[in-house]
Amino acid sequence: MPGPPNGPTPPDGSPLRPDSLVVAGGRPHEAGDPINRPVSFNSTYRTGGRLAYAREGNPTWAAFEEVLGALEGGSCLAFASGMAAAAALLETLPAEARIAVSGVAYHGLGELVRDRAAAGRLRPEFVDAADLDEIASGCDGAALLWLETPTNPLMGIVDIAAAARIAHERGALVVVDNTFATPLRQRPLALGADVVLHSATKFLGGHADLLLGALVSANGEALERIERRRVVDGSVPGVMEAFLALRGVRTLAVRLDRGERNAAELARRLAGHPAVERVRYPGLPDDPGHRLAAEQMSGFGAMLAFETVGDAAAADRVCDEVRLINHATSLGGVESLLERRARYPTEVRAGTPPTLLRLSAGIENVEDLWADLDRALAEATA
Repeated sequence: MPGPPNGPTPPDGSPLRPDSLVVAGGRPHEAGDPINRPVSFNSTYRTGGRLAYAREGNPTWAAFEEVLGALEGGSCLAFASGMAAAAALLETLPAEARIAVSGVAYHGLGELVRDRAAAGRLRPEFVDAADLDEIASGCDGAALLWLETPTNPLMGIVDIAAAARIAHERGALVVVDNTFATPLRQRPLALGADVVLHSATKFLGGHADLLLGALVSANGEALERIERRRVVDGSVPGVMEAFLALRGVRTLAVRLDRGERNAAELARRLAGHPAVERVRYPGLPDDPGHRLAAEQMSGFGAMLAFETVGDAAAADRVCDEVRLINHATSLGGVESLLERRARYPTEVRAGTPPTLLRLSAGIENVEDLWADLDRALAEATA
């Protein structure tokens, strides 16, 4: 199991700030070492050392895990994908365990939970995570509360500290999907969560060229159970993917700063556009989640959503008309991505409005992004 985070420290012994840690963490430190952690393509190790076989660990994974663990304030385990990480966590629960799950969350998680429920493995209850009374009811007799904030794709904000307090009073562990915010904007463990999940495919990797997931916790017993699932089930990350994710993390601070500025400006302009009915971005002062987001986040992130006037066909035309912005799924890369989320039946089931478009703001020039979006909106609704 990975040890506690031991990131590099400045000469005065104080911890590095996050935007320095993403650059300095996980590097070799001895004289003569390379600056970058080399890629370790290896499936087996000589007898007598800490590792014997590749499912048990790899120096390249370890470097990525060191950085992310330090950023989140716990120890990290990397997985082949975000879904593999989620599945491993669910598999640590006892048979027929009752769990409370946010009803607005990544649609793949909903499918994973329903799949386990259909097999009799879990007994889920989907709750409105913004309603603390629903959380309390859902956590009665539950082993786990699964949260996501900001929520995907509705950009709702969940009170992590209050939800964790309620769950812990009822004996439930709390997991928070922190993919949208990243540890540079939100640290769920510090707010009371037990486990943090990341799809490192998104903002951490940042270049739309890898699949990787991670779980971070300061709970040693939980980490041991999770690591056993990774070893036994073989849901380990690829070495090259871990290397690429670590390289992506090096620029996370500057990428996120630029994407966040772009998202904030696009949200402001969209809010006044005649072809837009509603903008969902916690950075807007009139957004329902603005106050809470300002309290528990250090920034509002690079994700937003908006609903267009007209019907779903008109919203689809906006996606078809953009040129600089990419009409594609996923998020968190240097390139801006736009997608109508209700095209997935699972999103419709979760209550996603038919005209809602999710926008992942990249690092392009904001004026070029706005020109592309404004033109697409005008042509699609003409």
